[in-house]
Amino acid sequence: MRRLLVFLAVLLLALTGCGGGNDEAPQAASEQGGAFPVTIKNKYGDTVVKQAPQRVVTVGLVEQDALLALGVVPVATTEWFGEKPGALFPWAKAKLGDGAVPQVLSDKDGLQFEKIAALQPDLIIGLYAGITADDYQKLTAIAPTVAQPAGVPDYGVSWQVVARTVGQAVGKPAQADELVKGIETRFSEVRAQHPGFKDKTALMASPYEGYFIYGTQDPRSRLLTDFGFVLPSGLDKAIGDKFGANISAERISLLDQQALVWFPTKGGTAKLKADPLYKNLKVRTEGRDVFVEENYDDQLYGATSFVSVLSLPIVLDELVPKLAAAVDGNPATNG
Repeated sequence: MRRLLVFLAVLLLALTGCGGGNDEAPQAASEQGGAFPVTIKNKYGDTVVKQAPQRVVTVGLVEQDALLALGVVPVATTEWFGEKPGALFPWAKAKLGDGAVPQVLSDKDGLQFEKIAALQPDLIIGLYAGITADDYQKLTAIAPTVAQPAGVPDYGVSWQVVARTVGQAVGKPAQADELVKGIETRFSEVRAQHPGFKDKTALMASPYEGYFIYGTQDPRSRLLTDFGFVLPSGLDKAIGDKFGANISAERISLLDQQALVWFPTKGGTAKLKADPLYKNLKVRTEGRDVFVEENYDDQLYGATSFVSVLSLPIVLDELVPKLAAAVDGNPATNG
């Protein structure tokens, strides 16, 4: 599900300061009084950002959204899915303004250290990421690097922590906090408007290589609890210490919750609905499952995968009605 990060050597460009990259400087963070220097703790130590960064590279998969929401255009982003110019989905592209489209990096075969160094960044951000200790050592030789926080699985950082940490790193902590509070207010409104969500069990899943379920530390699962649902007991025991994992057919009953949201792979919906084991579960026969469109160009699919301060308004507008239909007791109105 996630591309493995493997060894890539060569930090020569970082050490010599060579390399072309994008010569157009992105919009820099506006320095706030007392914002710098700032020290940010991460899984591997402390990162000191001495002044407002001018050239930010993201090696995490969603941090470009937080940067753009704060008016900072990264020089490079890391591709996850969708093949969008600059790895920017529509909600983020709208914030680009006159800024140059970021260069797109890939971590398919490991982090591209040479390309990162050639961009001459003064800050590297990888919060929603799986940076290893070896990766971190190489990245910090290029520029100060904000890696994923301690205490959560790789790719398990919350959208609030992403936004606030990025805000700290670019000198806009107050603005980031306001963005977070604005989205949290909308979640509060959803809970008030949909009391039927309260304490109903719900789960996020994908038909990736069978039945893949997301754990309590995955941002998608946290969406459900933010709406008022509860995650099934024993969920993390079933998947271990990861953000998600496949379960065997013998454990398919774990999918039989009061609401279930599917993120299909290409062709996954039809296959899943024909699955003889799944189609007999109550969650299916009673229409309590929600199928997000299996289309990388679909706005809800991308927004629910990103779970960012820019994508969440789309999730709130489009996923909530589907969940409301799923739990209303009428199979004909399932999401």
